[in-house]
This record gives sequence, C-alpha cells and structure tokens, in this order.
Amino acid sequence: MGQETENFAITRMERAENSTFGWQVRLQRRGVKYGKYFADRGHGGPEGSFEAAKNWRDAILKQFTENAAARVCSPSARNSSGVVGVSKVTIPGPGGAIYYFWQATWSPGGGERRSIRFSVKRYGERQAFRLAVRARREATGS
Repeated sequence: MGQETENFAITRMERAENSTFGWQVRLQRRGVKYGKYFADRGHGGPEGSFEAAKNWRDAILKQFTENAAARVCSPSARNSSGVVGVSKVTIPGPGGAIYYFWQATWSPGGGERRSIRFSVKRYGERQAFRLAVRARREATGS
C-alpha cells in the first residue's frame, strides 16, 4: 500500500468518561473528508475493531488510487502555454525593471507545492519554456 505504518490514518480512541473505546479512521482527498469510527463493542474487542478500521481504510485508499488513474489534467481557458503546470510569469524588479520567466509548478503530495523558474533573459523565450516543460515532466513523472 506504500504507507509508512500499518495504522496509517487510524487513531485509537479511549475515553472512559463517555465509554468510547475503538478506532477512528480519518482521510482526506481533494478536499473531501472521509471518516468512520469502529467501536470495540461492535467488533468483538480492540483487535476486531482495528481489523474493521483497516479494511475500511484500505477500501477508501483503493478508491483514491482507481480515481487518480481516471483523472485527466487539461489546460484551462486561462492557460496560454498549452502545458498543464507551465506558465509565463512577470516579476517587477528594482527601478521599474520587469523580468519574465517560464515557471513549472507541481504538487509532490501532502498539500505541498513546488515550482522552478527559468529566465527568458538568460535562456531566451523558447529555451526557458522548454526547460520549464522538462522540469514539470521530470517532477511529475509524466
């Protein structure tokens, strides 16, 4: 499954004050939250509720994997480069100077965002664009 631990996204809940004993699963994907509680009482004890929690979590993770394969990125109407994740940026500099770059942007996961810029002044328009496209493809593996 590629997860760090057997109990990835699973938390033990033990609250004697309100008789809560079980396992809580919490996941989030593209802004949608998934969660479910598995009480020890309903699953024959801590081991049974943990197994039920793992099975539910694994089923949700499998849906994520299957849905990711169906996802197709396409340029929006605002994309003038024609390549997803590659755009031309303008940055004002000191003394009124304006600098142009081609920028590659991608998300390595976990809500992170990465980008790299290639100067039009240094590389020229075409080469800066090509370098940004290559950087994006290498970073995303596509």
